[in-house]
Amino acid sequence: IENETVQGFSDDRLSKLRNQKLGFIFQSYHLINDLTVLDNVELPLLYRKVSGSERRRLATEALAKVGLSNRMKHYPSQLSGGQRQRVAIARAVVGNPRIILADEPTGNLDSAMGNEVMEILENLNKNDGTTIVMVTHDENMARRTHRLVRLFDGSQVE
Repeated sequence: IENETVQGFSDDRLSKLRNQKLGFIFQSYHLINDLTVLDNVELPLLYRKVSGSERRRLATEALAKVGLSNRMKHYPSQLSGGQRQRVAIARAVVGNPRIILADEPTGNLDSAMGNEVMEILENLNKNDGTTIVMVTHDENMARRTHRLVRLFDGSQVE
């Protein structure tokens, strides 16, 4: 990752690398229901020991990027599935990772909300230069990517 061979890294070094260089988007969001949207987005920055005011600023910017500035004080249970996924995207990008790993980011969404989420991911790639590695079973979403790698039973095909 970024010209560094990670094989053989200690668990601590791998954890630091994941926190600083990668963002994660899960199909089922993995938000913490007892935390507000803003607090959920700030969470990865706690492990970087970012000051409270800077965490708040960065999380607010990330939420604006996904169109949720007006939902910062809400809790995940007060949001639609699409809004929860946008919070998950904001949490993934708050630390400005170069790579985002997205596991079925549109899998739990209707087609309209899935398209909105894909537009956000496409903009992150185009405008911020973020590499998006996405797993999907949705052929329509797969066709929207720059590069498509097909796997079958763990092996690359085609």
